[in-house]
Amino acid sequence: MKTALSILILVVLTPLLRSQEKAWEFPDPEGAMHAPLAVGDKKGAVLFFVSPYCPTANTLMPEINSIAADYTANFVSYVVHADPSIKVTDAYQHFVMFKVKATVLLDAEQRLAKRVQARITPEAVVLAPDGKVLYQGRINDLYLGPTKRQRKATTRDLRDALDAVQAGKPVATPRVEAVGCKITGMP
Repeated sequence: MKTALSILILVVLTPLLRSQEKAWEFPDPEGAMHAPLAVGDKKGAVLFFVSPYCPTANTLMPEINSIAADYTANFVSYVVHADPSIKVTDAYQHFVMFKVKATVLLDAEQRLAKRVQARITPEAVVLAPDGKVLYQGRINDLYLGPTKRQRKATTRDLRDALDAVQAGKPVATPRVEAVGCKITGMP
Protein backbone atom coordinates (compact mmCIF):
# COMPACT_ATOMS: atom_id res chain seq x y z
CA MET A 1 0.00 0.00 0.00
CA LYS A 2 2.81 2.43 0.90
CA THR A 3 4.53 1.78 -2.44
CA ALA A 4 1.32 2.42 -4.39
CA LEU A 5 0.72 5.62 -2.43
CA SER A 6 4.31 6.77 -3.04
CA ILE A 7 3.97 6.14 -6.76
CA LEU A 8 0.65 7.98 -6.86
CA ILE A 9 2.14 10.97 -5.04
CA LEU A 10 5.12 10.96 -7.40
CA VAL A 11 2.86 10.82 -10.47
CA VAL A 12 0.70 13.69 -9.18
CA LEU A 13 3.49 15.93 -7.83
CA THR A 14 6.06 15.60 -10.64
CA PRO A 15 4.05 17.58 -13.24
CA LEU A 16 3.16 20.15 -10.59
CA LEU A 17 6.82 20.66 -9.66
CA ARG A 18 7.81 20.88 -13.32
CA SER A 19 5.14 23.51 -14.00
CA GLN A 20 6.38 25.46 -10.98
CA GLU A 21 9.95 25.34 -12.37
CA LYS A 22 8.69 26.55 -15.77
CA ALA A 23 6.97 29.48 -14.06
CA TRP A 24 10.40 30.68 -12.97
CA GLU A 25 12.11 30.33 -16.33
CA PHE A 26 13.32 33.42 -18.15
CA PRO A 27 14.65 33.92 -21.68
CA ASP A 28 18.12 35.06 -22.60
CA PRO A 29 18.51 37.53 -25.52
CA GLU A 30 18.62 34.60 -27.97
CA GLY A 31 15.38 33.08 -26.65
CA ALA A 32 16.80 30.11 -24.69
CA MET A 33 15.07 29.58 -21.34
CA HIS A 34 16.89 29.48 -17.98
CA ALA A 35 15.72 28.70 -14.44
CA PRO A 36 17.76 30.91 -12.07
CA LEU A 37 16.18 29.40 -8.97
CA ALA A 38 17.37 25.89 -9.89
CA VAL A 39 20.99 25.80 -8.74
CA GLY A 40 21.67 22.07 -8.94
CA ASP A 41 24.62 21.11 -6.75
CA LYS A 42 25.82 24.72 -6.29
CA LYS A 43 25.67 26.64 -3.01
CA GLY A 44 23.36 29.24 -4.54
CA ALA A 45 22.60 31.70 -7.31
CA VAL A 46 23.82 35.26 -7.77
CA LEU A 47 21.49 37.66 -9.56
CA PHE A 48 22.98 40.91 -10.83
CA PHE A 49 20.24 43.36 -11.74
CA VAL A 50 21.65 45.71 -14.38
CA SER A 51 20.60 48.03 -17.17
CA PRO A 52 22.50 49.03 -20.29
CA TYR A 53 21.10 52.52 -19.72
CA CYS A 54 22.59 52.89 -16.20
CA PRO A 55 26.12 54.37 -16.05
CA THR A 56 26.62 53.08 -12.49
CA ALA A 57 25.81 49.51 -13.54
CA ASN A 58 28.03 49.81 -16.60
CA THR A 59 30.95 51.06 -14.48
CA LEU A 60 30.61 47.97 -12.27
CA MET A 61 30.33 45.45 -15.14
CA PRO A 62 34.05 44.51 -14.98
CA GLU A 63 33.65 43.66 -11.27
CA ILE A 64 30.42 41.76 -12.00
CA ASN A 65 32.29 39.73 -14.64
CA SER A 66 35.14 39.11 -12.20
CA ILE A 67 32.78 37.92 -9.46
CA ALA A 68 30.89 35.65 -11.86
CA ALA A 69 34.19 34.08 -12.99
CA ASP A 70 35.75 33.85 -9.51
CA TYR A 71 32.75 32.11 -7.91
CA THR A 72 31.64 29.86 -10.77
CA ALA A 73 32.59 26.67 -8.88
CA ASN A 74 29.99 27.26 -6.15
CA PHE A 75 27.41 29.66 -7.61
CA VAL A 76 25.42 30.10 -10.79
CA SER A 77 25.39 33.73 -11.91
CA TYR A 78 22.85 35.67 -13.92
CA VAL A 79 22.80 39.22 -15.22
CA VAL A 80 19.14 40.25 -15.13
CA HIS A 81 17.59 43.01 -17.22
CA ALA A 82 14.34 43.85 -15.39
CA ASP A 83 13.42 47.12 -17.07
CA PRO A 84 10.17 46.45 -18.99
CA SER A 85 11.18 48.89 -21.73
CA ILE A 86 14.54 47.27 -22.52
CA LYS A 87 14.92 46.10 -26.09
CA VAL A 88 16.31 42.62 -26.69
CA THR A 89 18.85 44.14 -29.07
CA ASP A 90 20.07 46.50 -26.33
CA ALA A 91 20.44 43.62 -23.85
CA TYR A 92 22.34 41.61 -26.46
CA GLN A 93 24.58 44.56 -27.35
CA HIS A 94 25.26 45.11 -23.63
CA PHE A 95 26.23 41.41 -23.32
CA VAL A 96 28.66 41.70 -26.23
CA MET A 97 30.10 45.11 -25.36
CA PHE A 98 30.88 44.19 -21.75
CA LYS A 99 31.83 40.57 -22.51
CA VAL A 100 29.37 39.44 -19.83
CA LYS A 101 30.54 36.24 -18.11
CA ALA A 102 27.16 35.33 -16.59
CA THR A 103 24.00 34.13 -18.30
CA VAL A 104 21.87 37.12 -19.31
CA LEU A 105 18.15 37.00 -18.47
CA LEU A 106 15.29 39.19 -19.65
CA ASP A 107 12.71 39.86 -16.93
CA ALA A 108 10.44 42.29 -18.79
CA GLU A 109 7.45 41.30 -16.63
CA GLN A 110 9.60 41.90 -13.52
CA ARG A 111 8.56 38.62 -11.93
CA LEU A 112 12.08 37.87 -10.68
CA ALA A 113 12.70 41.48 -9.62
CA LYS A 114 9.43 41.51 -7.65
CA ARG A 115 10.15 38.13 -6.06
CA VAL A 116 13.43 39.40 -4.59
CA GLN A 117 12.31 43.05 -4.35
CA ALA A 118 15.17 44.39 -6.48
CA ARG A 119 14.79 48.12 -7.04
CA ILE A 120 18.18 49.43 -8.23
CA THR A 121 20.74 48.71 -10.93
CA PRO A 122 23.27 47.48 -10.12
CA GLU A 123 21.90 45.38 -7.28
CA ALA A 124 23.10 41.89 -6.35
CA VAL A 125 20.98 39.17 -4.77
CA VAL A 126 22.40 35.89 -3.46
CA LEU A 127 19.87 33.09 -3.21
CA ALA A 128 20.24 29.82 -1.31
CA PRO A 129 19.28 26.60 -3.11
CA ASP A 130 15.85 26.82 -1.42
CA GLY A 131 15.30 30.34 -2.84
CA LYS A 132 15.90 32.20 0.43
CA VAL A 133 17.67 35.56 0.03
CA LEU A 134 21.03 35.37 1.78
CA TYR A 135 22.37 38.76 0.66
CA GLN A 136 20.92 41.73 -1.17
CA GLY A 137 22.44 45.06 -2.05
CA ARG A 138 25.47 46.73 -3.48
CA ILE A 139 28.43 44.97 -5.02
CA ASN A 140 30.92 47.24 -3.28
CA ASP A 141 31.16 50.85 -2.11
CA LEU A 142 32.59 52.38 -5.31
CA TYR A 143 29.50 54.62 -5.32
CA LEU A 144 28.56 56.19 -2.00
CA GLY A 145 25.62 58.04 -3.53
CA PRO A 146 24.01 58.54 -6.93
CA THR A 147 26.68 61.05 -7.96
CA LYS A 148 29.35 60.39 -5.34
CA ARG A 149 31.99 58.01 -6.66
CA GLN A 150 35.22 57.08 -4.89
CA ARG A 151 38.49 56.52 -6.72
CA LYS A 152 38.30 52.85 -5.80
CA ALA A 153 36.10 50.58 -3.73
CA THR A 154 37.09 50.06 -0.10
CA THR A 155 34.59 47.27 0.70
CA ARG A 156 33.77 43.97 -0.97
CA ASP A 157 30.18 43.57 0.22
CA LEU A 158 29.10 40.95 -2.31
CA ARG A 159 32.40 39.04 -2.26
CA ASP A 160 32.29 38.95 1.56
CA ALA A 161 28.75 37.53 1.42
CA LEU A 162 29.73 34.89 -1.16
CA ASP A 163 32.80 33.93 0.89
CA ALA A 164 30.59 33.45 3.97
CA VAL A 165 28.09 31.28 2.08
CA GLN A 166 30.94 29.19 0.61
CA ALA A 167 32.30 28.64 4.12
CA GLY A 168 28.87 27.61 5.41
CA LYS A 169 28.63 30.68 7.65
CA PRO A 170 25.85 33.26 7.90
CA VAL A 171 26.35 36.47 5.96
CA ALA A 172 27.51 39.13 8.45
CA THR A 173 25.62 41.95 6.74
CA PRO A 174 22.81 40.41 4.67
CA ARG A 175 21.40 43.74 3.45
CA VAL A 176 23.39 46.75 2.17
CA GLU A 177 21.56 49.47 0.27
CA ALA A 178 22.42 49.50 -3.43
CA VAL A 179 23.30 52.77 -5.17
CA GLY A 180 22.53 53.37 -8.83
CA CYS A 181 19.57 53.75 -11.14
CA LYS A 182 15.98 52.88 -10.22
CA ILE A 183 14.44 49.92 -12.01
CA THR A 184 11.48 51.36 -13.90
CA GLY A 185 8.18 50.15 -12.48
CA MET A 186 9.57 48.91 -9.17
CA PRO A 187 8.45 50.63 -5.93
